[in-house]
Parts: sequence; C-alpha cells; structure tokens
Amino acid sequence: MRVLFLGGNELSQNLAQWLEKVENEVLFTKEPISLGFVQEVNPDFIVSYNYKYLVPKDVVKAYFPKIINLHISLLPYNKGYYPNVWSFLEDTPKGVTIHLIDEGIDTGDILVQKEVFIDEDKETLKSSYLKLHQEIQTLFKEHWPEIKTGQIRPTKQRGGTKHFRSEFSLFESFIREQGWDTPIRDLKERYRNGRGMSKKLY
Repeated sequence: MRVLFLGGNELSQNLAQWLEKVENEVLFTKEPISLGFVQEVNPDFIVSYNYKYLVPKDVVKAYFPKIINLHISLLPYNKGYYPNVWSFLEDTPKGVTIHLIDEGIDTGDILVQKEVFIDEDKETLKSSYLKLHQEIQTLFKEHWPEIKTGQIRPTKQRGGTKHFRSEFSLFESFIREQGWDTPIRDLKERYRNGRGMSKKLY
C-alpha cells in the first residue's frame, strides 16, 4: 500500500517511520498539498497527523473515505486548535480520536477513540500533550490494519466544542512565564480568576 502522510513535526515523523516498516511505501510531507500533487503521488490512503494546513476540499472529495486525521481530543469535544489546553480550561473529557476527514475542521465521522486520564495536580501542559500523543500513536498502531481495510464502522459526531487559532490570546498571558511547562492546575486557576469560563457549544 502507498500512503501519503501529512505531518508537521518530530512526533508525526516518528509515526510515519513506523508506518514505513509495515507498508510498501510512505511519502511524508509537511507542505501544503493540492489535488494535482496528490494525484501524481497516487496514494492508496492519506493520513494526517499534526498537519498544520487544511486538506483541500477537492482532495477530501477525491479520496474519501481513505483519508483520516489523528486528533488529540476526545471528539466531539475540542475540535480545532489547542485541544488539550481547552479540555482543561473547560473541564471537558480528555482523550484521543482517529476520524475520517470531511470538509470541516475535525468534524468527520469517528473511527476509534480512547479516553485518557490526566492527573491535573501533577501534569503540565507539555507532559499532558506528550502523553496524549503517545496514546494516539499507540491507538493508530493497534487499529491500522482495520482502518486501512475499512473494517471499522464510522460513528457520526454530535455536539461538542470547537476552538480557533485566534483564541490562543485568551490564555497566552497565563503561560508566558513558564511556557508549556506550566502546571495544569496553575493555568486553570489563573484563567478562571482572570476572565472566567468561555465555553462555546456547537
């Protein structure tokens, strides 16, 4: 099988390298893609993980349902940006999800997911982020044979929450001192004392 792997950092590169060991050919890219590029690659399957660009709608249409995304939230909660941060600020369920890509942002049908416990008294934003990535990579490895052959019945999303890149400004000042090493409990206290909760339901 030929897989086009859309990634963005070392975490996604590591998973792509694992996939290379079990598939015939894996092409990894961090760059924006077009339908012409994808057609030239001619993949059997497309995987997106930590990819910072939206997949073009014509690519989604041409390759659906052989196109998935790995997202570090328990969808339908925390679609979009900074999902682990918002799960703490809004006290929503934590977890990881592999879902089909549709024309929305993290709105596609769910294939597999796992709820993950995060100890908010001990973890930082960075440690929780890495834990979620470890969990989603394990989930992907366990279920890849079923995913690529279409053996999993998708489940539609309903409700949940969604956030955008611009909302980073709502908590940016609270992590300025310690960066992503900010303790979760400290972030929540500062956020609530500073401006209260700001839940957006969809």
